[in-house]
Formats: sequence, C-alpha cells, structure tokens
Amino acid sequence: MKVATVVGARPQFIKCAPLSLQIRRRHREFLIHTGQHYDPELSRIFFDQLGIPRPDTDLGVGSGPHGDQTARMLWRLEEVLVREKPDAVVVFGDTNSTLAGSLAAAKLHIPVAHVEAGLRSFNRRMPEEINRVLTDRLSALLFCPTETAVRNLAAEGIVDGVHNTGDVMVDALRQHAARAERTSTILRQLDLEPEGYYLATVHRADNTDRRDHLKALLDALERLDRPVIFPVHPRTQQAMKDHGLQPARRSPLKLIDPVGYPDMLMLEKNARKILTDSGGMQKEAFLLKVPCITLRRETEWPETLQDGWNILAGTDPRAISEAVQAPRPKAPPADPFGDGRAAGRMAELLETL
Repeated sequence: MKVATVVGARPQFIKCAPLSLQIRRRHREFLIHTGQHYDPELSRIFFDQLGIPRPDTDLGVGSGPHGDQTARMLWRLEEVLVREKPDAVVVFGDTNSTLAGSLAAAKLHIPVAHVEAGLRSFNRRMPEEINRVLTDRLSALLFCPTETAVRNLAAEGIVDGVHNTGDVMVDALRQHAARAERTSTILRQLDLEPEGYYLATVHRADNTDRRDHLKALLDALERLDRPVIFPVHPRTQQAMKDHGLQPARRSPLKLIDPVGYPDMLMLEKNARKILTDSGGMQKEAFLLKVPCITLRRETEWPETLQDGWNILAGTDPRAISEAVQAPRPKAPPADPFGDGRAAGRMAELLETL
C-alpha cells in the first residue's frame, strides 16, 4: 500500500515522527512537505532531530494569506498526487496544509486519514476550527485522540470510520523525552533553574493580528514575577514589528529564537508554568505535569482543564495574573490521551481502506 503523508508545520512534524516509522514498517510512504513552515528552526531542524525521513517532495509554498496559501498548496498537491497515485493520504491537525491535503485527495477520490480528528474549540473565528471541521467531513478514517473527540464527531453525525486511537503526541513525547534529557543544553545556555522561570508562546492569528490583543499579552507577561522565556514565532515577530511593540529594557520578558523539539521539551518540563495559545503546548504541559495558562477563551483540549491544570485566561492581563498566581494543582493529571501506541494502531487501520 502506498501512503502519501502531508506535513507543513511544526506540530505536524512532531506527530509525523512516530507515525512515519510505523507506516514504513507496513507500507510505502511518500512524504510531502508543503513548505508552510519554512524557517529552519520551524522546519528542517525538526526533521533532523526527530529522525523523520527527508521529504520526497517539498512544495515550497511559504507564507501568505489563508486563501492564497491554501490555493497554492491545493494546486501543487494535486499535481503530486496525480503523479504518485497513492492509495491513501494522511493529514494531521488543523493547518492550511491539512485542509489542502484533504481537499486535493478527496477531489481525486483518494481516501483521507485524519490524525487528530474530532477536535473542536467551537469558535468559528479561528481558521483552525474551519480546517478541522472540513477535513473531518472529507475523511474516510478519523483517528481521534480522545473519547471527547469521538463524541464531537457523533454529535455532527459522523460515525463511520471513527476510531479512538489515542494521541500520537504521547508516542512522540515518550519517544523523545529521554533523548532530550541527555542532549539538550538549553537550560544551561539560558542560565535557567528548574521552576525559576515561566515559558510563553503566542502565535494564533487572533492574538498576533490584533494590536490590542498582542499588546495586552506582552503587558501581562512583562508584569510577571520571574523571567519569562519567549520563543518568538516568525508570525509574532513580524506582528510585533508591524504594531511597534517591544519589551521594556528592564522587562523580565526574554525573547529568543524558536528552538527545536528536544530543547522545547526541556523548557516546558522545567518551567514553573506555561503560558500559551498553542493547542499542542497545552497538551504537552498536561502530559509533563506543568500547570498551563491558555491565552485564549476556549480550548480544543477540554481534558487539560481538569483539576486546574489548564486555566483559560484569554488576553486580559488581570485574568492572566490571577491564573499565574493560582496554587499548583495537588492531584496529578489523569491520562485521557492514550498509552503511547497510537501510531501503530493508525498504521494498521490504514490497511482497512
């Protein structure tokens, strides 16, 4: 069986690593990189560090407005799929690469398998939510990470091809955590002590495109009581420049370039708390048992909210401050995301297409 796997953004590279390994044990894989993330720290370094095979083709699409970017991906993906004639197409998550991959395959009558199917924030203002909903409608196999995702799909009338496989990011975390402990020197490089700092990331369009939101978030981070390590996404870096926003000279906010997966795991694991608008980081924080403050008003990962391990604070500086000051939850998080063997189940289920 020939499987075309479509990736384009950092979270997809992480999810792809364990699944690609399992696919190649059973099938022939043709790996397509759309080029949605093209910065070396968001793209090439992840292939190197995660042991992902080099892409068989790189579409080199780059950045741009949602419609333009998705259209260019769709056009180039269709050419590749017509030429390669795969038996199935695997897509991940909720990016424009996800939607373009599923659209291109569906129009060519190639079955689509969606990793992280069934996630819902119920906020249609988010482009990611539109991508999730449409991709699930186009998919023949829907690999759900949790029972909540299965129920979300059932509520929309989607029951055929739905499987609770567990979350492939658990596989990735277990696969790379020990290596990160051995190889990462990021704490020493930044002169950090465990739990002596906060870790923050911001990249969602609603937080970067709106000056008032981005300013409120930066103001909130600058008021915290210890250093804030802030790996700056290229979109956020450009938005800060466009909006004329920079940290004060004596700010606790320490801006750094994006880092690779092992370094990010170590920054997450050793942070006192994590502040983020990233869905993936909410979940990684939960799995690593680090309290998280989500810089949004909703989450596609409601499981992380249990016992106060994740608090939805939005962009309000007062709510963010209160969430940071909240006591650490006493109960360890339950484990709703599976046993770390999701990739093997997914690769096996592809044989049912």
